[in-house]
Amino acid sequence: MQVAIAGAGIVGAAIAYELSQVPGLELCVFEACPQPATGATGAALGVMMGIISQKTKGRAWRLREQAVQRYDSLIAELEDRTGQSILYNRQGIVSLRFAPDERLERWQTLQAQRQAQGYKLELWDRDTLLEHCPHITHPDICGAVYSPGDRQVDPVALTQVLLQAAQLNDVQVHYNQPLKRDSQGELRDGAGEAIATDAYILTAGLGTVQLVPDLDLRPVLGQAWRVKLSAPLGQPDFQPVITGEDVLVVPLGAGHYWLGATVEFPDEAGMVVAQAEAKAEFWRKALRFFPALAEAEITAEWSGLRPRPWGQGAPVIMEVESDRPTLVAAGHYRNGVLLAPGTAQVVKDWVLGLG
Repeated sequence: MQVAIAGAGIVGAAIAYELSQVPGLELCVFEACPQPATGATGAALGVMMGIISQKTKGRAWRLREQAVQRYDSLIAELEDRTGQSILYNRQGIVSLRFAPDERLERWQTLQAQRQAQGYKLELWDRDTLLEHCPHITHPDICGAVYSPGDRQVDPVALTQVLLQAAQLNDVQVHYNQPLKRDSQGELRDGAGEAIATDAYILTAGLGTVQLVPDLDLRPVLGQAWRVKLSAPLGQPDFQPVITGEDVLVVPLGAGHYWLGATVEFPDEAGMVVAQAEAKAEFWRKALRFFPALAEAEITAEWSGLRPRPWGQGAPVIMEVESDRPTLVAAGHYRNGVLLAPGTAQVVKDWVLGLG
């Protein structure tokens, strides 16, 4: 069977790698850009909030749990297969709590649920937080939730290594080759030629809308700044991801950090003005929680758009009408990196079901 995948972001790459291990499949990936991970994946920090997420049942939790169970072995597997090293933080996630903590009862309930599922969450009071993270001293912070089992990964590097491993399994990857929908609704390559395939998998993020016009995905802005400090924040041997009030602090080693946030706008017309306002608000919050950032040198800055489904939950994984079996796997919103392994398994089951 021949299968064509549209999109070489983290989700498309994970699907390509998963399917490349199925005997008898011939796979090709079509990417509109000259290199992978230039869309929503390139606008991600790779923070994987699985165990610490409030999702506890149904597909939303099932996809997260697959990531929790898969990522450690996946990273080791890929590094062994390709010889490439992937920046992968195993020190967990600290979510700050603010006084008055109206969510404490929800956190206690989640802690009990996770314990029953075999996962660990720790509820820290302020003294315990300061013991582990002495640089977080703002008086409004009353404690934190610590999830030692959650992870963070470099999403661009992971995407590249997934594709490299897939290519070692004979997957063909074509860059600068967007798929297009013709006037009859059939998908064709960038030159307008028919594609030799038995099935399509559409993972092209916001670009998926051009292939499936009825699909409603809307752009949400992600912003990030890479900074360098003269010394690591807090304890050098304990560098988890820290999040609070939509501010993310992601350690990269040697005093380097990504700082980022996701900002929603009601319409694209106000995006430029709102983006500037969001930047100012982000830095106000970040400096309030982490005063040492006032001395940070900004070494890089970027922003990018993430696809959010409208009128349905994220992600969108559904079969659509076409001249050949076609599955959409897009609209992962803030969680493309986290949900990629679970999405890949769903897609694999769908492909196997085609016979």
